Amino acid sequence: MMRVMVVDDEPLARDGVRVRLAAHRDVCFVGEAADGDTAIQAINRLRPDLVFMDVQMPSLSGIDALRRVYPDARPLAILLTAYDNFAVTAFELHALDYLLKPIDDQRFREALDRARTALRRRASEVHAEPANAWAERFSVRVGQRIAVVEANDIDWIEANDDYAGLHVGSRVYLLREPLHQLSHRLDPRRFLRIHRSTIVRLDRVAELEALSNRDCLIRLRDGTPLRASRTYVDHLHAALAAR
Repeated sequence: MMRVMVVDDEPLARDGVRVRLAAHRDVCFVGEAADGDTAIQAINRLRPDLVFMDVQMPSLSGIDALRRVYPDARPLAILLTAYDNFAVTAFELHALDYLLKPIDDQRFREALDRARTALRRRASEVHAEPANAWAERFSVRVGQRIAVVEANDIDWIEANDDYAGLHVGSRVYLLREPLHQLSHRLDPRRFLRIHRSTIVRLDRVAELEALSNRDCLIRLRDGTPLRASRTYVDHLHAALAAR
């Protein structure tokens, strides 16, 4: 069953998409939003497989809303627009398709078929991964010795040029691997990127404090303060709520 969400500031436009979706038995309509900010929160909370996203909305456009969703949580997207000059931007965001308003029924069915194909491909790739795909331990050099750091012992990780600093209690172990590369090897159910230079272990988070610039101050259980940038804050809230 494909979980689908609709985002459009026009109620009639949302109704039109919802009515078309009702004709497809393999589609589950999970929610809707009328603006970009609400859409980001709903996507992080509902985790739809596919979103029909209006491009032009007040305050925050559909394009910007998608850009603000953490990539790992970003659903497949079909853009809705009255203009055809968003094609390049659509494919930069890996949108499956874009539909011109008023929506043509045949084009709607074609776009939905593309979503089905993409989801089947994604599912096959996930099932093809080995059961223990996530890194569980790391070998790091400590002087003349090689130490093994267990993923379960890590509190948080920071970028340090071409290294990643693994914080374990009061100690820091330098792993020769850039943070952006390491982030793809960590279990997303346990570790979350909260800043371009910081990854946190979710079960170490004790409290959050919203800051005036939409960033967030995090305190770990041992009192360590970390800053989450606004790009990652919504995804952080969603991840903590899901635990």
